[in-house]
Amino acid sequence: MPRVVVFDQTGDPEVLRVVDEPVTAPAAGEVRIRIEAIGLNRLDSMMRAGTFPRPFHLPHARLGCEGTGIVDAVGEGVEEFRVGDAVIVTALPTMDRNGTYADYTTVPASAIIARPDGLDAVHAAALWVAGSTAYGALVEKAHMRPADHVLITAASSGVGLAAIQVANQIGAVPIAVTRHIAKKEALLAAGAAAVIATEEDDLHESVRRVTGGVGVDIILDSVMGPGLSDLAQTARPGGTLVAVGWLDPRPPSFPMTGPLTIHRYVGFELLADPGAVRRIAAFLAAGVRSGTMQPTIDSVFTLDDISQAHRHLERGDQIGKIVVTV
Repeated sequence: MPRVVVFDQTGDPEVLRVVDEPVTAPAAGEVRIRIEAIGLNRLDSMMRAGTFPRPFHLPHARLGCEGTGIVDAVGEGVEEFRVGDAVIVTALPTMDRNGTYADYTTVPASAIIARPDGLDAVHAAALWVAGSTAYGALVEKAHMRPADHVLITAASSGVGLAAIQVANQIGAVPIAVTRHIAKKEALLAAGAAAVIATEEDDLHESVRRVTGGVGVDIILDSVMGPGLSDLAQTARPGGTLVAVGWLDPRPPSFPMTGPLTIHRYVGFELLADPGAVRRIAAFLAAGVRSGTMQPTIDSVFTLDDISQAHRHLERGDQIGKIVVTV
């Protein structure tokens, strides 16, 4: 019997349990996917813990907004995909009902793209959420250009590492920010032009040194919190700040520097626009072909170890993406 991860109440990772459930036939416009690998995201742990910003149904809620696998069945009216196609799920806002933590899931055909050639299942599972968030924030929102200096906080996260690669693909200059000096070499190896480790480096002095005193053109921030105003002071006059996450749950301080353009970018924002999805998919596929886009994998777990995988996610010391194989 196929397996599904569910939870009946919010709480720590031990609320997750693996149950057996029969597969369902896809309705019109849907596809059923045999999942091969799942990318873990902060949204998953927030929903499980009960801090997700939107309502979701309990009990028997599912998890997982990202994954990759093989099309197993297609519903009426689906013409762009066939049984046997390798695909990527492009984020599921309804993951509490049809999440990817399972042997099979059924989703709208509009919620998948073809898996780029050259990616195995583990790396494909880690591509979309991080890559599309970084692309959407930097290219669609901030209009990043070649030679722009881009400051990237939480740079060892999946989104941070993808942002380094997106910046390099465009020809911009990615400057990685991390708390820990121990991560500096890994971030340089991942393509950062410079790394600022705040446990020993002064953020503002380091930015002045790297940018020749001008300041950065774009800040990509996954942290927010009380330090947001101070972070904003690293931008040049007329620069752009894009907030893509909230790793610090405390209220953010409002930047008083200026002129500064501020955007709040949410990963699902562009997914209702088929044209934007095509642009993202084309950009990521081009990056895979050229070698500039290659998801960094921190660790791989199995579906039976899903609680352990969530505990590892919440420790926050990983470099890259946590993937669960099915």
